Amino acid sequence: MVSAQVVADVPGVQALATASHSIASTFGYPDGEHIPLDLHLDMVRRIVAAVDLPVSMDLEAGYGNAGETARRAIEAGVVGGNLEDQMRPLDEAVDAVRAVMAAGRAAGIEFVLNARTDAVARADASTPRDDVLAEAIRRGQAFLEAGAPVVFVPGLIARDEIAQVARALGHNRLTVISVPGKSLSASELQALGVARVSTGPFTQRVALTALQDAAKALVGGGTLPADTRALN
Repeated sequence: MVSAQVVADVPGVQALATASHSIASTFGYPDGEHIPLDLHLDMVRRIVAAVDLPVSMDLEAGYGNAGETARRAIEAGVVGGNLEDQMRPLDEAVDAVRAVMAAGRAAGIEFVLNARTDAVARADASTPRDDVLAEAIRRGQAFLEAGAPVVFVPGLIARDEIAQVARALGHNRLTVISVPGKSLSASELQALGVARVSTGPFTQRVALTALQDAAKALVGGGTLPADTRALN
């Protein structure tokens, strides 16, 4: 929870989003719905209670029942979420999006669903790139038509591909992931019409990198960084 508070205290931060990979690894689980849903929800509930900002939860693929998982997440206090299609048949993925949005309406909130398609992230290297992008756009448009306000397409890195998908989905409808050392800056992405930038597990890796570097310095006879701030 302290990490959520640290981010929430940054001027300009208006909302928080959790990453399933980071929460799962905190408890020693691999990503991909291996962490029990009850434990996952308990951590999210604690994050919601620790901050005064809207929180979005990574619902993964819905834990077998996207609507019910969204309902429970909303009960835990979240107002938005990610939902992966994992390249299931499109009609099944669309039904899951509709179920999540219905859970939001039933709870009386405008649930901000970041509907994720893995069309790019899971694409076979032998598939022509134009076909990969076309499938991502097809799925993204279907999710928007089903009520999702935003579509997440991990795997988009190149400027021209991001611009192409952003144009097809509409202004401020696309989410991309920021990969250290590879991605465009947040301001560049915004100029291309991107609505949201996910950091996935990378912010946790930033923190863990700093921790390991501090340990290496101490083991090597050094000391902790002089610019360390009292954030806890």
